[in-house]
Amino acid sequence: MSQKIKEFVPLNICVLTVSDTRNEEQDTSGQKLVELLQADGHKLYEKTLIKDDVYHIRAVVSQWIFDSNVQAIVITGGTGFAGRDNTPQAVVPLFDHSVDGFGELFRQLSYKEIGTSTIQSRAVAGLANKTVIFCLPGSTGACVTGWQGIISSQLNATHRPCNFVGQLV
Repeated sequence: MSQKIKEFVPLNICVLTVSDTRNEEQDTSGQKLVELLQADGHKLYEKTLIKDDVYHIRAVVSQWIFDSNVQAIVITGGTGFAGRDNTPQAVVPLFDHSVDGFGELFRQLSYKEIGTSTIQSRAVAGLANKTVIFCLPGSTGACVTGWQGIISSQLNATHRPCNFVGQLV
């Protein structure tokens, strides 16, 4: 049962960049997510960049799900259809509950920016062990769209009529 929280609660958020081509210096998407979450008053708990490998992704995300100090995970990258885009198939089996509306709404918002190319995004979200997990495309623009259009309000306890915070703390 979710708690009714009426004031802002800063959450511990992990950011994971999944990429076979970027390093920390080139990770504009992960850095943008860090900036956005901190600007909203949340705490960066950990940031990691890993290669796009199903088992490596699962290992990192599983460790964070297990850590009771982590309330949210935002993943950027690996959500397309290229041969090495593995984020959804790595993460979805870890979900206790899928947040089906996230991908639908993300693609609706993204359509306004990139048109029909949005159908090539397999953005997904779910809940696991009192942790919400959002999987976004690897582009910096997609991260901004996802954060500002959906994630920011859903990680804000003052957002009405509902948000995820009561289920995470």
